[in-house]
Amino acid sequence: MTRPGDLNHLFVVFGATGDLMRRKLLAALFRLGRRDGGARGVVLGVGRSPWTDDRFRVWAREALLALGHPDEGVSQWCEGCLFYHALGERAEDDEELRERMESLERAHGLPGNRVLYLAIPPDAVPATVERIGRSGLHRSHGWTRLVLEKPFGTDLASARALNQLIHASFEESQVFRIDHYLGKETMQNLLTFRFANPVFESVWNRDRVDHVQITVAEAVGVEGRGHSYDRVGALRDMVQNHLTQILSLIAMEPPARFEADAIRNEKVKVLHSVAPVARDAAVFGQYTRGQVEGRDVTGYGEEVEAPSRTETFVALRLELANWRWRGVPFYLRTGKRLKRQISQVVVQFRPAPLCPLGPDCPASPNALVITLQPDEGFDLLVEVKTPGQAIAFQTQRFRFRYAEVFGPLPDAYETLLYDVLTGDQTLFVRSDEIEAAWRLYEAILTHPPEVHPYVAGSWGPEQADALLAREGRSWWNP
Repeated sequence: MTRPGDLNHLFVVFGATGDLMRRKLLAALFRLGRRDGGARGVVLGVGRSPWTDDRFRVWAREALLALGHPDEGVSQWCEGCLFYHALGERAEDDEELRERMESLERAHGLPGNRVLYLAIPPDAVPATVERIGRSGLHRSHGWTRLVLEKPFGTDLASARALNQLIHASFEESQVFRIDHYLGKETMQNLLTFRFANPVFESVWNRDRVDHVQITVAEAVGVEGRGHSYDRVGALRDMVQNHLTQILSLIAMEPPARFEADAIRNEKVKVLHSVAPVARDAAVFGQYTRGQVEGRDVTGYGEEVEAPSRTETFVALRLELANWRWRGVPFYLRTGKRLKRQISQVVVQFRPAPLCPLGPDCPASPNALVITLQPDEGFDLLVEVKTPGQAIAFQTQRFRFRYAEVFGPLPDAYETLLYDVLTGDQTLFVRSDEIEAAWRLYEAILTHPPEVHPYVAGSWGPEQADALLAREGRSWWNP
């Protein structure tokens, strides 16, 4: 059992003046610090900017107020909990940082528990991890945990190299590879939905499921990140992590115990059962000028100001070679500048083998629609008879929405950061899981398919529709 004192800690953020800290981490850390009986923490921001503690606190206070947090409590928290250290490139700068960390721990009576959060660009991660290990910042009298943001590597080889570098200084139990999608309440509830409701688990297999669709659609473009996005693309940015994580939770077997390693073992088994994606099972696209939510938007090439072959849309067909899912296709789709923002899983069941209700018997099969964002909830589509003497059918929904029952859901980062403090790795990605996910996409990363244009505000290139149409299926477009 975790005692209150076990959570007292120094939270060190490398890249503390960046966008991630301003938009997400500050608010999550503030709310954690305000929890009744929560952890007592001190935040040390580390960055290249020659800021002082006071300059950092003013910046943080303005960021929190801009996010809608009331002034009451914000100023007090910033004054008492936020500190800043400017880090240079010299070896003696590392020693100064180590001394600053130890000084804060002594001044605030902390037991030496440390979170080292790398809120930095991916290409800066290897050098920073090596620097932490070389300077001994990971050694203390308490626990130390390293948190890394996605993307974790750029391909299988780089992910393996990064894992080896990390394991030179950290045990796997100390490493928390964060994917904020896994912190969403609806993602966590997928396991409850499946394994606590036998009415669904009993039909969650190839005998009853025709196919599964996973869509993560964005209405935004690259939003000023064109230079960095152009080196990444939708496959690395979204598919290898977010969509693959959803796939593994939808398809996994029941874990022997509801514990981190038991759950992650089953997720890894799913990924090992998926054959690497072939080029003819993948569609790449790139958005052109169009209209999104009633406003004119530019094309991707205009945003990066250069001709580019980087994909902003990916659609894939995958199949799992195991007893539960053999022969059931999983279709994955993500893209920028699509018609609307939504993250959704559709489990479409097989139609009845025979309908005795006449020639107008419904052709629409039952489907379960799981919406992960923004309108979190579930819809079960069933056929009902319309009133009247003649037999006629209509599709209706059994509907559940989290917000209507529980109110606003917790922020994903707040959930994940609390799990870091308690050492719960259930919602974090293990090293072998990372490598197994990259393996799936190695072939199309090495030999990518043709990139097809699609109009901004549509649901992607027509070739993505053809990917399903050749098997007599079509996308669910909200």
